[in-house]
Amino acid sequence: MTYAVSYALQAAVYDRLVNDSAVTSFVSGNVFDAPPNGVAPETYVLLGDEIARDRSTKTSAGAAHDFTINVVSDQAGFATAKQLAAAICDALVDAPLTLSRGMLVALNFRTARAVREDSPGIRQIDLRFRALVEDT
Repeated sequence: MTYAVSYALQAAVYDRLVNDSAVTSFVSGNVFDAPPNGVAPETYVLLGDEIARDRSTKTSAGAAHDFTINVVSDQAGFATAKQLAAAICDALVDAPLTLSRGMLVALNFRTARAVREDSPGIRQIDLRFRALVEDT
């Protein structure tokens, strides 16, 4: 098993999201690796949790990375959050991401969960993806 490709994968996903015109039209670059300090933007994207599992073969080190992208919005209802979630899926699923280390074999959508948070008016959609990578 290797976790060595994790940062390269995160950087490529981040780069894809901040440079995708559909995603940017919703968040104007508000894509974060940690919750924003101070007053949060009305709508933003947060890189979330990750679980990596060994997917090595006899000839290569590899891993399956299940990672979450959180869409957070204080817009009334889920319309904005769901449209942004769709743009994120369009940007990532089967995207030809170039990693600074290793190689992306596949990137697929797994699940989504839309919830009303405890804070009044906050909507959150947790998008779960799986990336298969090899450390080449």
